[in-house]
Amino acid sequence: MFRIGEKVVCGSKGVCSVEKITTLDISGVDKMREYYILKPLYMVASTVYVPVDTAGSSLRRVLTYEEAQELIKRMPRIQMMSISNEKFLEQEYKNCLKTDLCEEWVKLIKTIWSRMQKRIEVGRKVTALDARYLKIAQDCLYGEMAVALSIPRDEVEDFIQRQLEGSVCV
Repeated sequence: MFRIGEKVVCGSKGVCSVEKITTLDISGVDKMREYYILKPLYMVASTVYVPVDTAGSSLRRVLTYEEAQELIKRMPRIQMMSISNEKFLEQEYKNCLKTDLCEEWVKLIKTIWSRMQKRIEVGRKVTALDARYLKIAQDCLYGEMAVALSIPRDEVEDFIQRQLEGSVCV
């Protein structure tokens, strides 16, 4: 499914490079089962092991350049999440992140950003929960967009803003 050297998205680990496809010589592990050995691009000390036979549910290819550009164009039209019950806010944030879909990450970022602005406008502090999940969603989205667009991760937010300022939003 994936080749050595290919970039994939692996849940909360973000973008990873496929380093090897091999069996593991570890006690208690099926010696015949193949694994992808992944190195996260933005967590250099980590290594991720994903069974090849179940990788379809936990790995996906990184967006192409064209897909990333199209996502940026759609961003103004992506709706925010509808939060029905504040008691389940964190669970809704987690569910959004679990999808591993860039559009859902954009939705989460827009929702949290709006919530934060409303709190600041009335003189209240940003909640730790919102700050934490905003960072996670931005790390996921900006990490993937950086690879897709071939730019440094810390330049992604400015790049998106420049692209959106230069386009006519419908």
